Amino acid sequence: MNTGILFATLSFFCWGMFPLYFHAIGEVPPMEILAHRMLWSLLFLAIVLSVRQQWGWLPKVLRQPRVLASFIASAILLSANWFVYIWAVNNGHIIDASLGYFINPLINVLLGQLVLKEQLRRGQWLAIGVAATGVIWLTWQAGQLPWIALILGITFGAYGLLRKTAALAALEGLSLETMLLFPAALIYVLWLTSQGANTFLNTPADSTRWLLAAAGPITAIPLLLFAAGARRIPMAVLGLLQYLSPSMQALLGVWVFHEAFPQPRLIGFLIIWSALLLYVAEGLWQSKRAK
Repeated sequence: MNTGILFATLSFFCWGMFPLYFHAIGEVPPMEILAHRMLWSLLFLAIVLSVRQQWGWLPKVLRQPRVLASFIASAILLSANWFVYIWAVNNGHIIDASLGYFINPLINVLLGQLVLKEQLRRGQWLAIGVAATGVIWLTWQAGQLPWIALILGITFGAYGLLRKTAALAALEGLSLETMLLFPAALIYVLWLTSQGANTFLNTPADSTRWLLAAAGPITAIPLLLFAAGARRIPMAVLGLLQYLSPSMQALLGVWVFHEAFPQPRLIGFLIIWSALLLYVAEGLWQSKRAK
């Protein structure tokens, strides 16, 4: 279990540091970063699969249209989530992006009830209601929906729902998703090259090229650490650890990138954090009661 906690903590720590990475390649347009993330991720995953001699699953999957269709949907959701997150970081909305991952667990619970017909306990409904109150408060204060947070929370929640019912494990599933996204990413990068707008080739900074190439392991390693950790520790522990990532992102937004965090926004965040505390406390209490 200690090894599992270490793996999971490392994965959430890596995700928490993502704003620093995307800010370092801020000169690259978000769509191009997304394309490179797909290209280099597939290269890295292909190396991992080859080293582990773990290609036997692919021919079987290619003969199952329903499995392919589910992974096409999850790949689209994952790429949409990546794009909005990259855009948010590079346009001064790191705190808004972190809010999306704070509300994501509650969206997961709600999707489980709506789609999988999982029964919600009274405390879970109360937590969702409190979080909804926080979103309404932020909407009223800003004069518009916190659409960045909602898109990130909903897309990642829907992605998690598809992966929960998927036929493949983490490594194989991520590899298949990047294979499905690879043609579109390659065509886009080739089109940029033909237009003379490929930042990877045109930038005078070698550091930018290396950082773009590093998108492969930077994307895949946290996911592999997460999968390894999730198999070794209880869901209650994993649920507590997952708040490390958005907490780090919010702190980076305030302390490193000096994003505005006025009192009305703080109140909205406090309401949503209260909902999370209620959700976690209720889950721990139910777990202890069951034992």
